[in-house]
Amino acid sequence: MTTFSTGNPASQASYVRRFTRVTEYIYANLDADLDLDRLAEVAALSPWHWHRIWQAVYGETVMGTVRRLRLQRAAADLAQTARPLEEIWPRAGYGSQAAFSRAFKDAYRLSPAEYRKSGSHTQFTPQQSPKGMTIMHDVSIRKLAPAELATIPHRGSYMEIGRAFETLFGVLAARNLLRPGLCMKGLYFSDPSSVPEADLQSAAGILIPEGDFPVEAPLQRASLRGGDYAVLRYKGPYSDMKAAYDWLFGEWLPASGREPADAPVFEDYLNNPREVPPSELLTDICLPLK
Repeated sequence: MTTFSTGNPASQASYVRRFTRVTEYIYANLDADLDLDRLAEVAALSPWHWHRIWQAVYGETVMGTVRRLRLQRAAADLAQTARPLEEIWPRAGYGSQAAFSRAFKDAYRLSPAEYRKSGSHTQFTPQQSPKGMTIMHDVSIRKLAPAELATIPHRGSYMEIGRAFETLFGVLAARNLLRPGLCMKGLYFSDPSSVPEADLQSAAGILIPEGDFPVEAPLQRASLRGGDYAVLRYKGPYSDMKAAYDWLFGEWLPASGREPADAPVFEDYLNNPREVPPSELLTDICLPLK
C-alpha cells in the first residue's frame, strides 16, 4: 500500500472527508450503477485524479474495490442464505450468470454452486467422526499481552465493518501514518444473537506502533485486555466466518471447561484481502477467557 500525504492539516482533513464519503457511498449503493464518473462526483474530484489517489492509498482501483465488495456480498449470500443464484448474480453487477460464475471462480477458486455446497463455511457444520465423536478444530490457548489500538468505530452489520477499515486507512494515508507491517484487528463488542443488526457495535483498528503515532479524531484509542484467549485460526473468506463463530461458542467452549471473560472478541487479520484471494485469507478469532 503506497503512502500518500498532503502535508497540510486542512488539506488532510479534506481528503479524509473525501475518502469517507466515497467509502460510505459505495457500501450504501452496491446495487446502483457505480461508475468512475459517479464516484468522482461523490469525491468532488476529477475521475482521473480521484482514480489515481484511491489506487495509491488503497492498492486497488476504485472499481476493483466495488467488484471485490460485490463478490464478497455474493459469497455471503451463497454461504448464509438460500437465495437462488438467479437473484445473486444480478446483485453482483454482472450482465450474465456465466460472467458472474467466471469472476466468482477466479476470486474464490470454486464455482458458485460448488462454493455453496462445499465452501470453507462447511468446515464448521456439525459433523461426526466414524466413532460418533464430534469433529473438533484446532484451537490454541494463548496468553496475550495488553495492547493499544487506533480505531474507527462501526455500527451495524459486522459484514460491513470493511467500511470502517476503508476510513481508517484513508485517515492514516492522509496523515502520512501508513507504514509497512501495520497489524489490523477488528473488535466486536455486541452479541449478534441478541442485538439487532443495526445496533451491533464494533471497531476497525491497528495496533499502535512504537514511536510518534498521534491518535487524533476521528481515530479513537481502544485497549485490548491481556490474559488468556482461545484462538481459532480460520482460513477462508470473511463471509464464511459466522459458521466458525457458531462452532467456537456452541461446540468448543462448552466442551473446553473454560468460561469467557467480560471483554470483546477480536479478530487478528494476518494477510490482506487486496493481496490474496479470499480462499487464502487467514484470521485468528480470539475469544477472551477467565
